Amino acid sequence: MKIAELKKLSTQELQEKLAASEQSLVKMKLNHSVSPLDNPMQIKAARKDIARINTELRLRELNK
Repeated sequence: MKIAELKKLSTQELQEKLAASEQSLVKMKLNHSVSPLDNPMQIKAARKDIARINTELRLRELNK
């Protein structure tokens, strides 16, 4: 997910997307520990998406 896409979303939508992304990351890590994922780079991409969402939420918090 790109930064420009995140800026268009509301704060509530970002929080929902963050929760869903974190759940997805936990599931991917668990599945990867049991049997290898087809593309383990998905874990890295999910972590970066979570960081981008957190960054945007923090920027909005500071700009209030």
